[in-house]
Amino acid sequence: MNELEKLYSKRREEFAKIAKQLEAKYQQFSLIRLVAFFVGTGLIILLWSTFSFVIGLISILLFLFAFGKFVFWHREIQRLQRHNASLSLINHFEELTQQDDYSNFKDGEEFANPNHPNSIDLDLFGAYSFFQFTNRTSTVIGKERLAQYLENIADQEEILSRQKSISELKNLLDWRQNFQAYGLAIEDEIQHIHLLKKWLEESPFVSNNSLYRFAVMAAPIWTVLSIVALIFWIPWQIAILFLIPPGWLLKKTFEQVNQTHTQTTHAEKILSFYARLINHIETQDFESKKLADLKAVFLKKEQPASKKIDQLSYIIRQLNVRYNPFAMILNIATLWDLKYIWQLEKWKAEQKEFLPKWFDSLAEFEAVLSLSTLYYNNPDWVFPTIQDDSDVIAKELGHPLISAQKRICNNIDIPTKGHIKLVTGSNMAGKSTFLRTVGLNIVLAMCGAPVCAKEMTLPSLKVYSSMRTQDALHESTSSFYAELKRLKFIIEAVESEGDIFFLLDEILKGTNSNDRHTGSKALIRQLIKSKGSGIIATHDLELGNLEVQSEGAIENLRMEVEIKDDKLFFDYKLKKGVSESFNATLLMKNMGIRIE
Repeated sequence: MNELEKLYSKRREEFAKIAKQLEAKYQQFSLIRLVAFFVGTGLIILLWSTFSFVIGLISILLFLFAFGKFVFWHREIQRLQRHNASLSLINHFEELTQQDDYSNFKDGEEFANPNHPNSIDLDLFGAYSFFQFTNRTSTVIGKERLAQYLENIADQEEILSRQKSISELKNLLDWRQNFQAYGLAIEDEIQHIHLLKKWLEESPFVSNNSLYRFAVMAAPIWTVLSIVALIFWIPWQIAILFLIPPGWLLKKTFEQVNQTHTQTTHAEKILSFYARLINHIETQDFESKKLADLKAVFLKKEQPASKKIDQLSYIIRQLNVRYNPFAMILNIATLWDLKYIWQLEKWKAEQKEFLPKWFDSLAEFEAVLSLSTLYYNNPDWVFPTIQDDSDVIAKELGHPLISAQKRICNNIDIPTKGHIKLVTGSNMAGKSTFLRTVGLNIVLAMCGAPVCAKEMTLPSLKVYSSMRTQDALHESTSSFYAELKRLKFIIEAVESEGDIFFLLDEILKGTNSNDRHTGSKALIRQLIKSKGSGIIATHDLELGNLEVQSEGAIENLRMEVEIKDDKLFFDYKLKKGVSESFNATLLMKNMGIRIE
């Protein structure tokens, strides 16, 4: 058990102990609360019947005030119990990550895109992906923002800004975990956020209608007058006519109310959770400019964003009363639906431009928080230096998803203008893993995250890869044609953009050996002529002859296997030259294929 695992284990136990104590306290005071209610009720009845009306009324008011305070305090115990239980669970999840089990975090499978330059080949999304490894977001908008971080490269200024923010949050372990605990129960969906944003763009229909506004204000008075008239003056048959005006208004606005309700109803609980997360941000001071600027977005109004969002959640909750079977009585008596639609519209008129910005800042905070947890869990990783017109240089570069105990690291120095590293080696020697190691670390560098290395320097680069091309039955496309399309995609990017770093694994593997060799040589020469740079892994040892003819544009590297007593030994270390070892025959024999 390493030091981090011990720390997380200790925190898990401490928070679980506190949660258990609070649970016992809550149960104990539940009984006291019940007894207090009956005793208080009995005393009120006694005072009411023994003394004057005034004393009875005062006793009721005092009891309601005191009992209300007690209930609030009692619920706070329950809230703290649940929060500590959540903190214990979060530390348990982190404890498991130290054992290479990070399956408790969302894997971002919905972001996997075969048309993206690298996300499929580099295992960015899906089960046991890098996204799942680093994801500590609570909201769907935070999850989406983290995916955007990994899919796109940031400019140098933004990368430096993110690095400083990640470094600051890395040291705020308690703050980060409290944030995660507040968000652990969130069950939001992106379509509900989109509906809410769509509602923001809709035109109001109560606020801009003087009849509706007057009706909402007059409805309670109208109801009281109707009841008084029914009691003292007119028969009930005529009093029913008083129901016609509110009924007509409700029928006239029914579809518009339904539309607004559909767009906002699911946001009620989501907004309540978001408000709590934002409040946690509002109460923390930050030194890095990016975090301080993000926090400032929440504090630009006379009230902080958390209060305003809580207010919106409350208004939607009142509108959701229409789900209650008795809502029709409220509607007839007070035009309840129109009243809270009006409240929503007034809120929208004041906050419309701010809500998307608040969501954006919250999402950004969550993405940075995820990467800061990554850095905390891997303190031996470093932030790369981004420099124009430099090579990709790294010392002790390793694959982020391989545990430190098993990880084999290599040094690299790759020019980024018209240069190819040609890596040969036997099966299972580690060529594909090496390509993914380089590619994934470049992706991390370009999103502002720390990299799995002792040192790393590189220019701004976009990673394009062709490693897992598959046939597509729905397009009647063979695997070979799918690979050709992928290579065309990469060639066009190299020729048009210039800052491309490519990773190609066993190119043109879907055709015969002569065509593969001829096509591979042509492709390599074309990529060099277009000033492309990258790594190509291949079993075609004859391609190693291109190094002599390339005038330094190609360098042969190899990953070898040693065979002793019919057993394979891999060191996964990069060496110069063309591979000299072969293991396919032995592997086939071990699988039961009889080879003469």
